[in-house]
Amino acid sequence: MAYMSMGEAHRRIADYVSRFSDAVSAQDPSSLPPLLSVSSPSASLSSLSQALTLLQDWSRLVNSHPLAEVLHPLLRCLHSYRLSRFADAYAFFEKSANAFLQEFRNWESAWALEAVYAIAYEIRVLAEKADRELAAAGKSPEKLQGAGSFLMKVFGALAGKGPKRVGALYVTCQLFKVYFKLGTVHLCRSIIRSIETARIFDFEEFPTRDKVTYMYYTGRLEVLNENFLAADQKLTYALMNCNSRYEANLRMILKYLIPVKLSIGIMPKMLLLERYNLIEYADVMKALIRGDLRLLRQALQAHEDQFLRSGVYLVLEKLELQVYQRLVKKIYIIQKQKDASKAHQIKLELIVKALKWLEVEMDADEVECIMSILIYKNLMKGYYAHKNKVVVLSKQDPFPKLKGKPVSS
Repeated sequence: MAYMSMGEAHRRIADYVSRFSDAVSAQDPSSLPPLLSVSSPSASLSSLSQALTLLQDWSRLVNSHPLAEVLHPLLRCLHSYRLSRFADAYAFFEKSANAFLQEFRNWESAWALEAVYAIAYEIRVLAEKADRELAAAGKSPEKLQGAGSFLMKVFGALAGKGPKRVGALYVTCQLFKVYFKLGTVHLCRSIIRSIETARIFDFEEFPTRDKVTYMYYTGRLEVLNENFLAADQKLTYALMNCNSRYEANLRMILKYLIPVKLSIGIMPKMLLLERYNLIEYADVMKALIRGDLRLLRQALQAHEDQFLRSGVYLVLEKLELQVYQRLVKKIYIIQKQKDASKAHQIKLELIVKALKWLEVEMDADEVECIMSILIYKNLMKGYYAHKNKVVVLSKQDPFPKLKGKPVSS
């Protein structure tokens, strides 16, 4: 760290306070956010922290300032953050942010929306860092929960009528990130109702960036609720409207969209998996194509931790019914090549043998149950003849395609 004189330290702190004050006085939407971006790797903020360390009585520079309630804890936050004292940094930032939010409520125009976005982002990031620090010290990590409560206040400040409401979706997306991190996704429901049912909101008026993020998270919620048609719609919207330059974001969307597509009978191309490094789905797709139950189970086992963390394991596990359908279809095709007149009659023992060849041990009663489920869910058309232990398939379209619809519940 380069040497800094007392005079230079005084100048840098005074300059920061002056720039902050000027940005508010001039209602400059672009100058304020960088001054609030505590976690950014900014050289000027780093040197400001050095100045705060050197000049012990820096408080006198802001104590009489009209925005002292914002600036004083903000400067303490900047200093604590650069010293990696994240729990302290979070506490100071929350105090500063509350004071700023009070000022924001009094401003009629929406000029400071970008500053509010910076605050919403920083409060979440600082809370995550603080919780990691607290957990490492054996203390209760509770800051992210506090950040969620603060963001709800910000949402309330934006969700009324007027030009400020356009910022509500950005804050909503930050709340989603908090709730998903905490595992309290049920808390998303009330916010979603506010966005999707309140007449004061027109979804198309929001920035594309925020709409894409919103659709991504609500799509993930639909995946968790097994509403695959809604999930497909939302995640597809996110994919089609995401900036193509952000490949990492596209990959995140596809990580959930691919299992949704598979669940409604739509097979992505292998090139897509390769391009976005989603090869973990390759064997799942191969298992579906081949009717190979063993391969599907091996794929789920090999990537179990990854699929569980993503929340798609149960979605992929339910693809077993489609794999059974494909297996029976392959047996049907083979029989049709030998004797077309009897192809629609498949003996249960043949299916048992096919599964045994795949190293899947199932007795006749279990297989019979599976066949009944396939017929009930319209993955096969026909009936099961109990007396003869034969699956009798319809001669017209015995294996209906899902055609973009989920397997019926």
